[in-house]
Amino acid sequence: MSNAPIIERIELTAFEIELQDIVTNRAGFGLSYQPGTRGTHTRFGVRIISDTDVVGEYIPPRGRTNVIMTASEALSYSLIGKPALQREKHYRTMRKLTKHTGEVGIGAIDIALWDLAGKHQGVSVSEMLGGYRERLPAYASTIGGDRLKGGLSSPEAFADFAQQCLELGYKGFKMHGWHEGNVAEECAMIKAVCERISDKMIIMYDAACHPDTLADAIQIGQVCDEYGLYWLEDPYGDGGISIHGHQMLKKSVKTPILISEHVRNFETTTDMLVAGATDFARADPDYDGGITGCHKVAVAAEGLGMDCEVHSCGPAMRQLMSACRNSNFYEVNLVHPKIGNAWNLPVYADGYSDELNCIDADGCVAVSDSPGLGVQYDWSAVCKSAIETRIIEA
Repeated sequence: MSNAPIIERIELTAFEIELQDIVTNRAGFGLSYQPGTRGTHTRFGVRIISDTDVVGEYIPPRGRTNVIMTASEALSYSLIGKPALQREKHYRTMRKLTKHTGEVGIGAIDIALWDLAGKHQGVSVSEMLGGYRERLPAYASTIGGDRLKGGLSSPEAFADFAQQCLELGYKGFKMHGWHEGNVAEECAMIKAVCERISDKMIIMYDAACHPDTLADAIQIGQVCDEYGLYWLEDPYGDGGISIHGHQMLKKSVKTPILISEHVRNFETTTDMLVAGATDFARADPDYDGGITGCHKVAVAAEGLGMDCEVHSCGPAMRQLMSACRNSNFYEVNLVHPKIGNAWNLPVYADGYSDELNCIDADGCVAVSDSPGLGVQYDWSAVCKSAIETRIIEA
């Protein structure tokens, strides 16, 4: 195409947001409820500027800026002067560059390239992918348990929150338990939630790899079996990456297993599906090669007659899931009965929200049909709280 845009400059801006009652460690890892705190947390945004003045933009909702922004910066140098619409070629180039360091830096760059392409063509990312639906069934996905009054400090507190989410209109509810991975405590939480609302909602449980052993996972999984959970996610401390370990787990547990969140490429996820280690694929645009990498995961799963669940929430996640027939629920995470969603950044100029109340009366979230990611970022607000901007150009 004679008017195809060329990438002239890439800007990566680190900025601070203020969060109430939420803490992480200094590197941005981990997230927990801590009432009475107010602190700054670092995020970053990407702008890819073309010679036609079309700009691709993306601000990842989550933290870990120190790791991801640096990785994205390193990859940006390979894109300057290249055709902006050649996303598949850029994806392949970036994967080759990261073969010794991991692929986490690809996501933000690839998503911004999709946003640029959508704006160039005047269509949404979902439409470019083929489109399938405009509303996504959602489930509430909790932050991890705590030990604090008024928090998610007991099995009954989780059950109360599940009831609250049911009354808001959610059709599904997922528990993240306590970081200690205590089998008895995790099982008590599952029982309390299920006995309260399992006849009214779909229930999932994410162990987040906290239980130590395969034997722990079997014990918890058998409680999931008893209550008919929709899935058991990242069941034990292998990191969610062992094919053999999860094959063994599935011999003792009937509840469908969901892993592959912690592997960073679609080939390994496909191997897990084919080997029978997991019953669902997992795909996260921020971490798994952006829209390009995640759509490959979804198509590979579909070709095997299996489903692909999109991890976490945000504009990129909505656009991806909107185009996937074989994806069941949009994850509104990480939510809590007392605080706002840390992933719902104050960077949107158009009212976009992933707060707990973002669903409609049918328990769904809407997918924008505006060009690209379908959101308007407030870069003036970002710049006011900017720490630094790194510019990559010829």
